[in-house]
Amino acid sequence: MASVSEQPPSTDLITLSRHVMDDQLRLGATATGDLTLLLIAIQVTSKFIATNVRKARLINLVGLAGETNVQGEEQKKLDVLSNDIMVNALRASGKTAVLVSEELDNAIIIEEKNRGKYCVVFDPLDGSSNIDAGVNIGTIFGIYAVRPDSDGSIEDVLRPGNEMVAAGYTMYGSSANLVLSTGSGVNGYTLDAALGEFILTHPDIKIPPRGKIYSFNEGNSMYFYPPVTNYLNSIKYPKTGSPYSARYIGSMVADVHRTLLYGGIFGYPDDKKSKSGKLRLLYEAFPMAFLTEQAGGVATTGTKRILDIVPTSIHERCSVFLGSRDDVQDLMKFYASERA
Repeated sequence: MASVSEQPPSTDLITLSRHVMDDQLRLGATATGDLTLLLIAIQVTSKFIATNVRKARLINLVGLAGETNVQGEEQKKLDVLSNDIMVNALRASGKTAVLVSEELDNAIIIEEKNRGKYCVVFDPLDGSSNIDAGVNIGTIFGIYAVRPDSDGSIEDVLRPGNEMVAAGYTMYGSSANLVLSTGSGVNGYTLDAALGEFILTHPDIKIPPRGKIYSFNEGNSMYFYPPVTNYLNSIKYPKTGSPYSARYIGSMVADVHRTLLYGGIFGYPDDKKSKSGKLRLLYEAFPMAFLTEQAGGVATTGTKRILDIVPTSIHERCSVFLGSRDDVQDLMKFYASERA
């Protein structure tokens, strides 16, 4: 028998579809509904990819596809499948004009009959090298509106991240979690597999102003520049208080997700080995920086705001630090003192 204190589940479920449609209604006559339909298409791709991630070993999707992507990385079968799922769904939505994927050398310009007014940049399956170990992996995406004077070209995505109209990611693990911002805060949704719907479970996510966790790949520490090394020493061996805890999974989606919820700092800096940084600007740094700022945090290269960078190529890389306001500002002080 249920105890007196137990409450029945809520019967007012706020789904992702309902939530984004409510946002459109609040915009009134200025809303066309196109962004809503595009976001619904993205959530459908997330459900499809989540299903395939869960049964990847059973249906022989784990392993290499025998090719490398534009980054020089060996493509896994699941990378290729996830990319095809994203491209086909976004093209079929009729709401996109330009698609940029980590897995493709060149941007896709949508044929005129299916062309819409949005551009989507995405990493279809971030962290896929970890799938054998059961580590959370994910899809990252950012959305631009096509410029008023354009029919859809590469120039529509070679723009600062502060011009994005929406960004988000879906994390696949013990559950599938979709985190999204359309420019007015950040919300998190969890896939209810029985209903087949993403349900609002983390409304209005806010990053604490300071955390106690740092997420850096310290396997590269011998290559770090002095500002990064000095900052890490300051939080590992503080003069007062307790040291920060290290948590590094190696999947950007998983590491940033934890940072959004609990605070602290995530860093993937440029260094003596990767002089331009490791993470891709358009479809990794920009979306995660957009979400971080919308949640009240800070995202920087160490010397400048990530969202202010103007890309010069679709696969450009950059240094990334993001997370709690106070933690990231502490790191920036080490860069400033290095330049002084």
